[in-house]
Amino acid sequence: MSILQANEITIRIIDKTIIHGLSLSVPEGKVTSIIGPNGCGKSTTLKALARIWPCYKGNVTFNGEDIKKFSHREFAQKLAILTQAPQSPADLTVKDLVEMGRFPHRNWFGRKSMEDDAHVCLLYTSPSPRDRTRSRMLSTLSGGERQRAWIAMALAQRPQVLLLDEPTTYLDICHQLEVMQLLEKLNRELQLTVVMVIHDINHAVQYSDHIAVIKEGYLVTEGKPQEIVTAQLLKDVFKVEADEFICSNGMPALLPVDLVK
Repeated sequence: MSILQANEITIRIIDKTIIHGLSLSVPEGKVTSIIGPNGCGKSTTLKALARIWPCYKGNVTFNGEDIKKFSHREFAQKLAILTQAPQSPADLTVKDLVEMGRFPHRNWFGRKSMEDDAHVCLLYTSPSPRDRTRSRMLSTLSGGERQRAWIAMALAQRPQVLLLDEPTTYLDICHQLEVMQLLEKLNRELQLTVVMVIHDINHAVQYSDHIAVIKEGYLVTEGKPQEIVTAQLLKDVFKVEADEFICSNGMPALLPVDLVK
């Protein structure tokens, strides 16, 4: 069952059409990855799902309801988005950042509840129960720690859907895996629907239940990663030759070896 649905959406920015009549289904309680070449419209599609970019044609629905019908507060309680390289004041602590995520649920008398919820989200995203990151300034954190803090803030909104735009950008291999495993944990234990734009094809295959492939603003295909992400897809969409392998966990992997001549 789809919780979020793009219905033949066309997105125009100034006078340029970026997305052309694209339809996309996001299955509830699953991890969906959006992949494709640079500049193909992945991030624009994600922002359309989040109501950041308006649809020139078509519409986006949440549980069958047009997202334009929700108030900003209502929509923020249903969906959270973490964009690329988010910015914040340098003197903000992790705890303060995460509490900001409670804004859609805040009331005049709910300070204690807000702090408790933010505390739970920090614990959930901390690598260790003894983690002391919450009292530190964001400016002192490593890339992986900072990304966990932003995910905790988004999680504090208590959304049903979490959207992320390239959540592993600028992270080393270890921290990339930490973030991917955290998202897998949030999906599995909280039944959180996750939608992410991601460049690493193998991460998309390893950690996704559903993949959508976009090229030049059009949806090429969508479905289970093991069925649609093949060497032929990389050749057709990314213009690279790739070898296919089976990993020790039984999942497929692809290694680009050459450009298509």
